[in-house]
Amino acid sequence: MFELEINILYSYIMEEKKRNEFGQIPDDHTKNDTYYLHQTPNDLARDLINLLPLKPGDTILEPFKGEGAFYDNFPADCHKDWCEITEGRDYKTHQGTADWVISNPPFRMEDSKGKRVNCFFQLLEYYSTRANKGIAFLGNDYCFSTLTPIRMKKLNELGWYLQGYTICNVKKWRGRYFFMVFTKEQTDIIKYLLGSY
Repeated sequence: MFELEINILYSYIMEEKKRNEFGQIPDDHTKNDTYYLHQTPNDLARDLINLLPLKPGDTILEPFKGEGAFYDNFPADCHKDWCEITEGRDYKTHQGTADWVISNPPFRMEDSKGKRVNCFFQLLEYYSTRANKGIAFLGNDYCFSTLTPIRMKKLNELGWYLQGYTICNVKKWRGRYFFMVFTKEQTDIIKYLLGSY
């Protein structure tokens, strides 16, 4: 009995080692897990976009287009642009601003030392100087947890406020995801305490 439990535990550990940083086991094991991308379901992108207060004529940037789920569902009466490093358009070289930046951004990127780090807040801060009306990012609980009280204070000082988030399930990923919407409309809907207890 004990040997069976050890074998089950070993199988579980070996399966977990195959998972990428998003908790997925890639269907195509030839892909390098470091660069494995998870694509937003088309229906989810459409439903999330419908929650945003986009106006005719708004400019929208999708800085991490992937297969285009968000980009392809942007309203036809808006001006849209995209970046996708695998197609030769790196977000870091994009010029100009947009009214809205909407994306399922990468959760991890290499820092200046080549270490893979959670980049959700860094991307949010980066686009706080490049978006005019709003930023809407889809992220998991690791992304959500980067919004510490100090970072929320910093975003508020930059003139950005978390208006709320929509919780959604994506079963083929890790489960719960959060579509976080930031605008320049001052609000105290989301509160934070700066002390450590």
